[in-house]
Formats: sequence, structure tokens, C-alpha cells
Amino acid sequence: MSLTAVFDDPCETVELGDRMRSWLEDSKKTVLLGIGNRMRGDDAIGIEIVKLLKGRVPRKVELLECQTAPEDFIKEISQYNPTHILIIDAAELDVEPGRARIIPHDEISGTTTSTHAIPLSILAEILKINTNAKVKILGVQPGNTGYGEELTAELKKASKNIADILARILSEPSMQPILTR
Repeated sequence: MSLTAVFDDPCETVELGDRMRSWLEDSKKTVLLGIGNRMRGDDAIGIEIVKLLKGRVPRKVELLECQTAPEDFIKEISQYNPTHILIIDAAELDVEPGRARIIPHDEISGTTTSTHAIPLSILAEILKINTNAKVKILGVQPGNTGYGEELTAELKKASKNIADILARILSEPSMQPILTR
């Protein structure tokens, strides 16, 4: 698994972008799921990133603010028939707050915070089976997940930087579907 800082070191930011670009290079339709609990501070990082992407990505990208019930979106995601699904959530990575890791869906056991009803490993497997899409998790280390808290300064900065990276990659001409007649 790759450990990547998303805000202080430009080289590490490039690495995250390169890994996302490589994974998305053959995407036709992509779904980004923002997961988290708005009442638990940094746990809302997934929702914040998806919110920041609204209006900044092409139509082939579906943005879903799933909050704490991503399982409620399985039917909608399956009907969209994506080639790629990126689940964005806070994850206990044992690193500094704001650092992110791209996690293959079959390696997520024990890395995410548990503020949702269904474990992400099960959600990812259901989505993979239902859609045959490539599924990854973008886990971001939270700082504070206490009740009633807002995102910490580190996570606000990380959410903006991650959203900027994703918007740039998903909008690149090489990421656009080729239309034929």
C-alpha cells in the first residue's frame, strides 16, 4: 500500500496524482462515494471531498454523498454501471492527520473508522460483484472524530488538495471517453 501526504510535500502530492491517474486511465464511468459522519469532525472527510468536486468533474463521473449509509446507494451505483468506484472515507492509518492511502478493496479490513452500518470491505465486495467495476478506497487519516466537531485545519487543507487532484485528473483529456459514430 502506498502512503501519500497530500498537502505538505509536492513530491508526495504528485505520487497520489500519478497513482490515481494510472488507476483511472481506462475508466469509462466513475463513481466517487463520499462516506462519513458530519457530526464526527474529521470523519466527514469523504463527504467534504465529494462536495468540493461538485461542478468540477465531467458528466461521466457520478458523485454521491453517502454519509453513514453507503449501502443505501448500491442499487443506484449498480444502475449507473461504472467501470471504476472510488470510496473516500476516514481511515485509521496510524500516520499524521491528512495523509492518505489508496487501498485496494480487498485490503481494507481494519483500516476504516466504523461510523457506518456496513463494513467497507463488504460494501466494496458487493459493489465489485454487482458492477464488475474496479474498486478502491481512498482512506484519509483523521485527526479528531469527536462529536459535534468540524473538520480540523489539517483535514480542511487535505480535503481541498485531494479534491483538486481528483478534479484535475478526472478532467484531463486523456480521461475523457472517446466518442465514435
